[in-house]
Amino acid sequence: MIPQTVIDEVLRRHEISDTVGKYVHLTKNGKYLKGLCPFHSEKTPSFTVTPEKQIFHCYGCGKGGNVIKFVMEMEGETFPEAVKALAEEAGIPITWTTANTEEPSAFQKEKQTLHEAHDYSLKLYHYLLKNMEVAKLAREYLHSRGFNDALIEHFGIGYAPARWDTLTQALERKGYSLAEMEAGGLLSRRQDAEGYVDRFRDRVIFPIHDTSGNTIAFAGRLMSDGQPKYLNSPETPLFNKSRTLYRLHEARPAIRRARQVVLFEGYVDVIKAWSAGIHNGVATMGTALTGEHAAMLKRFADEVILCYDGDDAGQAAAHKSIPLLEEAGFRVRVSILPNRMDPDEYISSYGPEPFVREFIDGAVSAVKFQLIYLRKSHILLEEDGKIRYLRDAVRIVARKDSPTERELLLKELAQEFGVSLDTLKQESLEFRQQEKLGNVGDIPAGSWNNVWNENRSTSKNPPLGAANVNAERQLLSWMMQDKETALLVQQRLGERFLIEDHAALAAYLYAYYAQGNDPDIGRFVTVLQDDRLERSASAIALIEVPYGEKELEDFLRTIERASESKGSIEQKYEEMRRADRAGDKLQAAQILKEILSLEKQRKQL
Repeated sequence: MIPQTVIDEVLRRHEISDTVGKYVHLTKNGKYLKGLCPFHSEKTPSFTVTPEKQIFHCYGCGKGGNVIKFVMEMEGETFPEAVKALAEEAGIPITWTTANTEEPSAFQKEKQTLHEAHDYSLKLYHYLLKNMEVAKLAREYLHSRGFNDALIEHFGIGYAPARWDTLTQALERKGYSLAEMEAGGLLSRRQDAEGYVDRFRDRVIFPIHDTSGNTIAFAGRLMSDGQPKYLNSPETPLFNKSRTLYRLHEARPAIRRARQVVLFEGYVDVIKAWSAGIHNGVATMGTALTGEHAAMLKRFADEVILCYDGDDAGQAAAHKSIPLLEEAGFRVRVSILPNRMDPDEYISSYGPEPFVREFIDGAVSAVKFQLIYLRKSHILLEEDGKIRYLRDAVRIVARKDSPTERELLLKELAQEFGVSLDTLKQESLEFRQQEKLGNVGDIPAGSWNNVWNENRSTSKNPPLGAANVNAERQLLSWMMQDKETALLVQQRLGERFLIEDHAALAAYLYAYYAQGNDPDIGRFVTVLQDDRLERSASAIALIEVPYGEKELEDFLRTIERASESKGSIEQKYEEMRRADRAGDKLQAAQILKEILSLEKQRKQL
């Protein structure tokens, strides 16, 4: 429960252009500041900061809001986390943590208990690795793999002894419910008797954290013979594999600075890469890359380097991940490690510098990797195999948006196989025509083109005339800037805005002014607490049309007429349904004709 006075003070103390300027290079453009959007890939700046109104808005991807919203988007934080960070930066006392007198829910209590139990388990495992004789072989194993004491300390690596009840007894002594600890993934239920045993036994332990740095799970590598060699915590109230990336909480600043993330298959690869100076690396947790993973990373990065194992399974996983990442809007490059090695093995064998040079800086483009991967399924020593490979390769190249990239790739294929470049270009053109990859089709799902996106309608509302939509947006813009206008609109229109988001914004504005607030767009945005409405409000706030009483009256009448038309149409629909239920198909058809006519008139309003 953050006091509104604190939120207001945070907004007052943080000039939005200064905060955004820490992440984005801004240049002055009249009373606006412009730069390349940090939330999506673009070459022409469409990201705008308006100091006068203390808001940001991107005309490409549509993100917008005030300084708090910007920090939320950049850091992947919740509203309270962003406010707390900005308050601490401004030296505002953090006093509201004790202000919430509401009783936490049973689920909140369970999560809090599990967080505490995981923190305790982490400290116990780490202590055992560092100090106990039973962990001697584990320490020797880690040192043999290139883990020095500094790495072990930094990553909180631990050891779970081979005994069945080391952690079980420790948790019981601390007063934890063993049934809850089993549900939280720390213990397992005995199969042959009552009670519980340690889930992790005789394993080197790697702690797993959420994006806030809380310990939520563990991964264990078995020291003795047996299966499974690697074991992760199960899905729990704290841990969801499809939404967790190993070390994202620590890698996030480096990812954000570079707008690039290196994606590994395992936690050992991440740690060894970190020791090699690659601090923007993360890994999935024993599961394939998911759309949720991609969405998490898109908050911070524009480019992904897939650095998977060099064996067949690793390369197949990389090939499968490319379309998912490209659909999310990433540029994708791929590392191709030699001799079926994984990143850990390569760094241990050849050192960090060759690894960074060859497989991070030297990662190939996604399409290059796809062409290399494609070779495995064709016998290139045979003429028929070459033809099939070239046809499949040209199809891959044809799907690329950039004509220049297509030209270069086709030229390489033509030179390698002794085929006419014109022939390959003609085949590429035919594929593009077949798959309708013209100017419109060139825009891939999940990516943004500024011109296309500005003309794209994302509204799920029924189609309305441009005049009506414009009238609603203009009125809302004036209402955000002038309290009297908002009161006048409330008296005349009330809730009769026909666009759903516009009606919601109007309702919020009525309530905002009813509480005695003065016009302040940055402050108003904080009361919305809805991503879609915040984007809509920031876009509408940038509309620049001088206020005029005649124009105001015209806009009001336009909306009133559209509202009346909507009411007439809804009445006609009800009449048509009644006629249909009565079996009067002729009457129903006549009413439908009238509805279509009214709909046509409505679009012209």
